[in-house]
Amino acid sequence: MHTVEVPIDKALSFFSNYVSEQRKNLFKTILEQRTRFFTVVLEDLYQSQNASAVLRSCDAFGIQDVHVVENRNFFNVDKGVTIGADKWLTVRRYCHPDANNTKSAYEALRAKGYQIFATTPHEHQVSLPDFSPEKPTALVFGAEKEGLTDYAIREADGCLAIPMFGFSESYNISVSAALCLYHLRSLCDQNTFSWKLPDIEKKELFLEWLKKSIKRVDALEKKLLTEYGTPGN
Repeated sequence: MHTVEVPIDKALSFFSNYVSEQRKNLFKTILEQRTRFFTVVLEDLYQSQNASAVLRSCDAFGIQDVHVVENRNFFNVDKGVTIGADKWLTVRRYCHPDANNTKSAYEALRAKGYQIFATTPHEHQVSLPDFSPEKPTALVFGAEKEGLTDYAIREADGCLAIPMFGFSESYNISVSAALCLYHLRSLCDQNTFSWKLPDIEKKELFLEWLKKSIKRVDALEKKLLTEYGTPGN
């Protein structure tokens, strides 16, 4: 069965007609600061406010991809907390009912060239201020009380800890993520590695964001296919 394909430049030109110049310029500015060099993995988060706050931080710090692992708990987004930030992220869920979804996430990330660091105060290998990776890195965060599973820690390439100076044993998960992402963002700004998105990925996200900004986009997609579509495999 053949599918119908439209060259991405044609699609961009078509949908751009339905979005304001101000919004398109905003998209272009944000895309210049987006990165997939760093990514976030959330294992079994069940408190929607904390989970949503992490998504909001990812968007704020320019992290495009979030990997959500659901072994025991369903990941629920609180729209009142994200304030729409999750709309612009690429969220991949690992939620097969009969699988070790943490393993599936790790395998998928390693296939894309990521090293994996588990964030935990109990397995201290690297302190956040000393953490300066120069290869694609995924940070794994666990639920508020339980923390990461033994598998997530054992199978990671290393463990990352945030310094603490009080009686508390750990930071709130959303605070931990924000602190780590602030640190990683500062590493990007030092330009010690190539962290920006390739041009093709910028185009793909730009197209995705355009379509998310348009009402009744389904009708326009049909029109686009009629005008510019070519048979594909």
